[in-house]
This record gives sequence, structure tokens and C-alpha cells, in this order.
Amino acid sequence: MIKAIQTLSLICGIILSTHAQDPKNIIQKSLDKVNGKSSQGEMEMTIVRPRYTRTMTMKSWSLGRDYFLIYITGPARDKGQVFLKRQTDMWNWIPNISRMIKLPPSMMGQNWMGSDFTNDDLVKMNSLVDDYTHKMIGSEKVDGIECYQIEMIPKPNSSVVWGKINIWIGKTAYYQMKAEYYDEDFELVSTMEASEITQFDDRKLPAKMVMTPINKPGNQTIMVNKNLKFDTDLEESFFSQQNMKRVR
Repeated sequence: MIKAIQTLSLICGIILSTHAQDPKNIIQKSLDKVNGKSSQGEMEMTIVRPRYTRTMTMKSWSLGRDYFLIYITGPARDKGQVFLKRQTDMWNWIPNISRMIKLPPSMMGQNWMGSDFTNDDLVKMNSLVDDYTHKMIGSEKVDGIECYQIEMIPKPNSSVVWGKINIWIGKTAYYQMKAEYYDEDFELVSTMEASEITQFDDRKLPAKMVMTPINKPGNQTIMVNKNLKFDTDLEESFFSQQNMKRVR
């Protein structure tokens, strides 16, 4: 009887270990950690170019994976612009001209506010879990953290920005530490590297993310999380076109 119990425990341990290392499951765990059920935060984005550097500050709110709102707090020329995602729709409110613009899906791959991040990077229109197939391709340390290396290929008929994504996720804390973004010909377009693990609210996350385009020497965009709170009290009604005009 004891031997049977030991054998059963060993089998259960193997099953649980296999499930824990399933690449799709790892991606889901990493997204749950980054987003929570809901979140709100403050961020600083620095766009570096060979001839200039400019910095923007912003606030963000999210609810699940279907609702995102970003409010730009500076500099003065951009302050007040708002980006809203509701399920599969995205809008941009530009207060200087009192204009609401609906952004078509074809614009998800375009650079957000002149940065090296795409519109999709900011509002997460595409699902890394549902829109891609996942394959474990290796293991590697990134910034001293042991990571799973996972290859993601779009599913047939998925309307996504990238032809392939390779992503490195921490084995114990599920930090998203690095990503490589490829076009439809599998040519590397840009890389993202994360660092500065910091305590935010009830969890630790990388505070700094650097996006670097491959074929544009001297260009990069640095995103720094200044403050993040998770599982906050947000309703779907917060993410409305009306609220875009009054959120602060």
C-alpha cells in the first residue's frame, strides 16, 4: 500500500511538473502577473534618437485583457491625449483639436507616439495565449534570471502584428525578461529587454523595459514603471469614450 501511494505521488508530481512547464501555461502565468485582474499605474517613456531624446509620462488602467486606457500627462504638447481599447476596438482622443479617432486593426503594428513600441504593445489587442502556438525551444539566463525560452508562431488566420515572437520568461517568478519580434519572413525586427526587478504592490516585476529596433542604429525606447497597483476596483464603464474626455 505504501509503495502504491509513493508511486501515485510520483506520477502526480510528474504530471504537475509537466503542466507547469507547458509553454502556453507559462505565457498565461506571466500575463496574469503583469496584468492582474485589473491594474493602474504611472509610467515614463524615453524615446532615444541619434539627434534627440524626448520623454513622455502617462497613466494607465486595465481590466482583464479587453479594456485598456492610457492618459498622457506630459509633455505639454501631448498632455491630455488618451488611448482606449475596448475588446477589439481602439480609439485616440486628441483634446487640442477636440477629435476622437478610431484606429483600425491595420494600425496595431504602427509605432505608438513615435516610439519603438507598437500600438499593440501598449494596449495588447492581440492575445499571446490565444493567437499563437507555443513551443519550448530552450533555457537561458537573462540578467541573472533563469528563463524558459518559448517560440510563438501565429495561428492560421490570426490577425497579429508579428510573424514570430521568441520570449524569455523567468522559471520561478514568471518575469517577462526578453523578447524578439520577427516579421512574416522571420527577419528579426526588434528586441525587448527587461531589468530592475522591483516590488510593485503585492508582486515583483521588472521596472524597466528597453525596446531596440534592429535596423535603426542609435534608436531605442525606454519604458520605466514608476508605480503599479493590481486588482483595483475598476468597472467596464470606466473604459468609455465619454471618460476619455474627462479622465485625469
